[in-house]
Amino acid sequence: MRHLSRPAAATLLALAAGAAMAVPYKATLLVRDDDPRLARNRVERAYLGHPTGTPADGLNVALKEAQLEMDASGTSVALEVVSVGSAQAARDAAAKAEKAGAAALVADLPADWLLAATDAVKLPIVNVGEPADRLREKDCRPRLLHILPSERMRADALAQWMVARKWSQVLMLTGPTDSDRERAAVAQTALKRYGLKLVAAKPYKLSADPRERDLANPLLLTQGSYDVVWVVDSDGEFARALPYRTVLPRPVIGDAGLTSLAWHAQFERFGAPQVSRRFAKAASGRTMTAHDWSSWLAGKALAAAAVAAPKGPAAAFAKALAEQELDGSKGVAMTFRPWDGQLRQTMLLTDGVGVVGSAPVEGMLHPKNNLDTLGVDAPEKLCKARP
Repeated sequence: MRHLSRPAAATLLALAAGAAMAVPYKATLLVRDDDPRLARNRVERAYLGHPTGTPADGLNVALKEAQLEMDASGTSVALEVVSVGSAQAARDAAAKAEKAGAAALVADLPADWLLAATDAVKLPIVNVGEPADRLREKDCRPRLLHILPSERMRADALAQWMVARKWSQVLMLTGPTDSDRERAAVAQTALKRYGLKLVAAKPYKLSADPRERDLANPLLLTQGSYDVVWVVDSDGEFARALPYRTVLPRPVIGDAGLTSLAWHAQFERFGAPQVSRRFAKAASGRTMTAHDWSSWLAGKALAAAAVAAPKGPAAAFAKALAEQELDGSKGVAMTFRPWDGQLRQTMLLTDGVGVVGSAPVEGMLHPKNNLDTLGVDAPEKLCKARP
């Protein structure tokens, strides 16, 4: 039997002691009970930009992939999934998770529910499902981080592509919901930022009333002169039937035709196909969507924070979570913006079949980081809760 030298034995003992003092971290995923976005009839239609499954799938894939590295550091991340049915339930579940020792929360909740959970705890919360800009602006929170891109980032990506293609004249069709109107306002902000012209803005309405049939007639809605039709449809049903039905032979963008997403399973660079295949294998063949990518990256972020602070304390874990660089297989190092908690990232432009391009578009420059041409930049800062 081979005997170790005293220095080698001392080193092993030190490593063992360090591992023994490492912290097993807990994380809690908050999801909406009976999420209407995941109703069977919606999932089967696979609307562009809409989720098709639980965020737990992506988180579990990422944590499994990082297990070897966490084992080497003597740490781990245990995930608990909690379903909630209201803002108050989200608040109670967040407080219960904090009391039980959770180091972080991950949330796929409506905006008001997410704010209720955030205000109930002093833990970092990673948002993987809500793109509303108000969570990055007037309703921002200092410990709230966002991996899913904001609506402003998605709109800026499309506007950059339009500039590159010289599609300067825009007809905008907007749905009847509050969400549609808010998102249309964001889209118009992006048009203004990049010097594009809104030639007309028209409302549409899907209705079973024969008297309102014309309100959803593409041939009536798309008369006029324009280079591109931007459709804002949070529901998705009107938008998916719009391409190739316009009066003029023009591209459709927004919620159908060409859209901008955090991820598409047909992205073929930077190891992306391997990520999509690993996810599909673990999720019983389900195609990886932008929401799945966001939850997968949240799992990577939790694991990386645990490795960076294997012995704690909780404050060190939270600091590592907010300040780390992340590799999301999109070819760039991604970091959270200090002024709104949003993750900087490349956006993929897709027609739903393949990836057409990406943003920032070549030639779109920024004094510090070209990724900050997407979304609210530091000089525009509207978040008062962050320094």
